[in-house]
Amino acid sequence: MDSELIALSERLGAACRQRRLLLATAESCTGGWAAQVITHTAGSSGWFERGFVTYANEAKVGMLGVRPETLQEFGAVSPETAAEMAVGALTNSNAMISMAITGIAGPTGGSPGKPVGTVCFAWCRTGASPETETRIFAGDREGVRRQAVIHALRGFLLRFDTA
Repeated sequence: MDSELIALSERLGAACRQRRLLLATAESCTGGWAAQVITHTAGSSGWFERGFVTYANEAKVGMLGVRPETLQEFGAVSPETAAEMAVGALTNSNAMISMAITGIAGPTGGSPGKPVGTVCFAWCRTGASPETETRIFAGDREGVRRQAVIHALRGFLLRFDTA
């Protein structure tokens, strides 16, 4: 684990501990990498409640309650799906905050409207509407996935470190 990821995890842990927040993650294209970064920090069991890895659409529906209609209309890689993933992570856990990541890491699977490197994010707090964002990252599969994890953790800190 490199120093940038370790530092983000430690900052995330400090923010959660200070605010007594439990976090859940919902990941698709990153395959649990965000949860791995989080749990690298000793004591993360005090603030990281659980992680969902929902790579297949059926898993997004079954584990997180993403509506099949959302997947049909917008696709798995969409702000709408990311938002439902984040809400589902809260609904199906004891967490108070969540983050979701869904995207196209490549090298195949892209389209003109959603090229390889497209990743959708959502961050949510219990009782609030999710905030979403879409980014397009450059690089190979590993690079896209790493950038997605970093962006998700930084996005959390932007939204909840001052809450």
